[in-house]
Amino acid sequence: MILSETPKSNHTTMARKGWSTLLFSSSKTLSSFNSFPSSSFPSSPAVHKFTESMMEENIENAESIIRKWDPDSAAVTHVTSLFHQRKEAKEFLKSVKDLRLAMHFLVSEHSASDKLVLAQNLMQIAMKRLEKELYQILSAHRDQLDPESLSGLSSDGSSNFEDDDEIGSEEEIKIAGESITKVEREATNAMSDLRSIAHCMISAGYGKECIKIYKLIRKSIVDEGLYLLGVEKFRSSQIQKMNWEALEHLTKNWLNAVKIAVKTLFGGEKALCDHVFSASQTIRESCFTDITKEGATNLFRFPELIAKCKKTPERIFLLMELHEALSNLWPEIELTFNSESTSEIKSQAFSSLQRLGESVRAILFDFESTIQKDSSKTTVLGGGIHPLTRKVINFLSVLSDYGGILSEIFADSSPPLPESYFESPTFDDGSTPAISVLLAWLILVLLCKLDTKAELYRDVSLSYLFLANNLQFIIEKVCTTHLKVLLGEDWVVKHAKKVKQYAANYETMAWNKVFSSLPERNSPELLPEAAKECFRRFNAAFEEAYKKQTSWIVPDGNLRDGLKVSIAKKLVPAYREFSEKYLVMLNGEKNLELLVRFSPDDLGNYLSDLFHGVAISDSSPSSSSRRCIPR
Repeated sequence: MILSETPKSNHTTMARKGWSTLLFSSSKTLSSFNSFPSSSFPSSPAVHKFTESMMEENIENAESIIRKWDPDSAAVTHVTSLFHQRKEAKEFLKSVKDLRLAMHFLVSEHSASDKLVLAQNLMQIAMKRLEKELYQILSAHRDQLDPESLSGLSSDGSSNFEDDDEIGSEEEIKIAGESITKVEREATNAMSDLRSIAHCMISAGYGKECIKIYKLIRKSIVDEGLYLLGVEKFRSSQIQKMNWEALEHLTKNWLNAVKIAVKTLFGGEKALCDHVFSASQTIRESCFTDITKEGATNLFRFPELIAKCKKTPERIFLLMELHEALSNLWPEIELTFNSESTSEIKSQAFSSLQRLGESVRAILFDFESTIQKDSSKTTVLGGGIHPLTRKVINFLSVLSDYGGILSEIFADSSPPLPESYFESPTFDDGSTPAISVLLAWLILVLLCKLDTKAELYRDVSLSYLFLANNLQFIIEKVCTTHLKVLLGEDWVVKHAKKVKQYAANYETMAWNKVFSSLPERNSPELLPEAAKECFRRFNAAFEEAYKKQTSWIVPDGNLRDGLKVSIAKKLVPAYREFSEKYLVMLNGEKNLELLVRFSPDDLGNYLSDLFHGVAISDSSPSSSSRRCIPR
């Protein structure tokens, strides 16, 4: 339990100091009885005489028990609780009810009667006793009446006012106990006693005194609970001056505290108010508002203060956690603070929710703008993964874990996307998740920026390799994170085709000179000099391509192997057919090894050196020990 394991807070001390100003201060006049209709009493002389006698008897009976429990007396009852004697407590409450009825009669029939003065004095003594009992029960049972236990109580406040003037029977207590989760019988008795006292005092015209004591004690318990949960009151200027580590710590603490506060602290307090003041909706709503307003408003204001802080991409995740917490708790907040008097509390919670959403949207719009405005001119060595690609896709992959929150936040503000570009997954109702459109849009913005980055490479083939590398990196991230669920299989398939297109363009631009150096299949047989020239062109073209591309990089293993296999399939068979055909013709030529520098098997070995991003020293294939010219 939140409050039962800690020493009494300063709020408790304040509450007990306040008792001296509240107790024994009632001085009600007879005005509260003047409105009782005289027609309620019989007018027949004989019956009237009987009624008068019965009213005087009520006063006499009430005097005996009320004076016994006079808080100013020196008797043992001065220090004993009336409600420890459950039978006498029931008689006491009944005597107050009878005394009230007698006073109504005397006010209407014998307003100058000495009995009326006596009855008034007795009523004031009775109310002083009930004020004391109310304070003692609230103070003595603050651990049993903790919100954690009371949060399971459900009360619709439908109890009849007159029926509740008397202390609950054993059967009533049993029923009440069954409706309370994890509450002890002692707490059940205390709740029953509090309701009986409240109804008795309110019906006697002492509601103001009752409510004042109740609110003083219960507010101290709520404030203490929030204090123990680590909820502090901050000004906007204080939050703005804090470093991010401090704000993160406060936010994590708030996320833990708000769930307990809403579900347990405020929910339990409302249940108790509804139970104790079940006879009056106005009173219970007013009490609950005054007890919780300060603490709840302060609690729900914190996210709004955080939302006003500097907006950076790394802070968006904390803002979304705050938004998720408030959004998940919103049904309980609406249910707990459902009256007009608590509308200000609910408005503060809603304002924080709105401000958090605005901040998240602002951060992502700024993030999009940052991508578009990136103007770095430095190319990535070897056409590898651009830092902007890593930054954006890593951010988006984490962002995808908050898909539900973001879809809620961006429900009405998703960027438009051409249907031909993106067909996102749909819900059962046919709707498209807003977060899916948003993420697809941000990736599209990144891809457009990468197109401009590719233009910085002087070698067009390397620019295509750069685009293939970066798009493959993006696809890999999508497929290994929640992004795939949000973007869908269609997105992956379309962009995988784009990678193949980039790879094919690279292959054509980078190796076309090598491919074209060999005669086409089924072309007329070359003369020896033409064959020699063809070998020379091939040697030069292959050495140039090899030397250049040993420093290029393809980080993705599958893409790297796929490129090598594709190049080898086009190059090795064509070269093998050419070399085998013309080596026979040139056999016997001097310095043949300088003319025919590569065997067909060597080409695959040389291709294996490519795309690792490390240039081989003296990388000309002609100096490599891999040469193996068949004789």
